[in-house]
Amino acid sequence: MSQTTRLFIATPLPEDLKEYLTGQADRYKHEAIRLVPIDNLHLTLYFIGNVPASQLEAIQEVTAHMAQQFAPFTLQLEAIEPGPKPRSPRLIWARFKSHDAFAQLSRSLTQALSAEPPLSREPKPHVTLARFRKDKPVPHHLESFHPHHPVTLQVHEIAVWHSELGSPHPRYSIVQRYPLTGNHSEGKAV
Repeated sequence: MSQTTRLFIATPLPEDLKEYLTGQADRYKHEAIRLVPIDNLHLTLYFIGNVPASQLEAIQEVTAHMAQQFAPFTLQLEAIEPGPKPRSPRLIWARFKSHDAFAQLSRSLTQALSAEPPLSREPKPHVTLARFRKDKPVPHHLESFHPHHPVTLQVHEIAVWHSELGSPHPRYSIVQRYPLTGNHSEGKAV
């Protein structure tokens, strides 16, 4: 039986943004909601899942290559709210405005690292702040929060992350960081 590792590609968040998002997530404290620890906050580009540990080096090479193709870009926070479906939410997320460069980078990573073609739907830039517990009823009438001043995330690097399942939360750690150094930019926020 080969040894496996659980991996994903994501952008690390700066400490000030993590503190801001954690502070805003406090408004959703409820017995049915489990807040994500501040050290676990990140912006996912592609979730790989369990792979043989022997594939780590190839995944790192692909990620490094992608980072060299894309220029840094900026995302703007749109809302903190239940999602992804407002009528049947599974989590509380910080949803950023759609951005062509994010969508293209996410799709490119998916295409390069997945055996399956990328989904046709637009990747949504977001940070998961909390998850609903499966053993409790979902609370109703959860409000959306829209920032009163611009809150942005400068995406200037991506990283390969390791996920170790645990209770009550998984533990995430960065395996390797890669700065975005390319000139491939797909436009401004839509």
